[in-house]
Amino acid sequence: MQKHGNLGLPPWDVFHDGFSSIIGFSFGHTIVATSALVMLLWIPLRQMPGLGTLINAVEIGLVADLYLSHVEPATNPVARVALMLGGIVVTGIGSGIYIGAGLGPGPRDGLMTGLAARGLRISVARTGVEVSIMLIGVVLGGSIGIGTLAFALLIGPIVARTLPYFRMRPRESTLPQ
Repeated sequence: MQKHGNLGLPPWDVFHDGFSSIIGFSFGHTIVATSALVMLLWIPLRQMPGLGTLINAVEIGLVADLYLSHVEPATNPVARVALMLGGIVVTGIGSGIYIGAGLGPGPRDGLMTGLAARGLRISVARTGVEVSIMLIGVVLGGSIGIGTLAFALLIGPIVARTLPYFRMRPRESTLPQ
């Protein structure tokens, strides 16, 4: 959504954009390759992948290439802002849903959950990861805009607020003791 809003890519996509120009992969294939590389950073954070991790690692990149090849970028200023804000909110709520389901965070979200497991608040961990990867993406040649900055600063608090609503909790047993 944000890519077609033309107001700035999300920070990870700034990285993907810069990295894809270096390695020569499509945008979506770069997302998949980055997922594999990012999961190596899980080792010191002691994060364990789940089914959701693997699906996220492949599905996001494939859907990105499909979407970008079939949907035209927005030109209307109101639509551009709506795509930018919608992208941030949908990503934040979506992250809360699939992380909360307990099937494993996406590769990039695993950095956030790994840092949170070591004492950082979710909002601080996510914002720190997003700002850091945005800066690396710029060094690699990715471009930023107001949407990039908005995403970097808002996604952490949105995920932190939505995650508790979707976190799966064990149900009380109804079996006699």
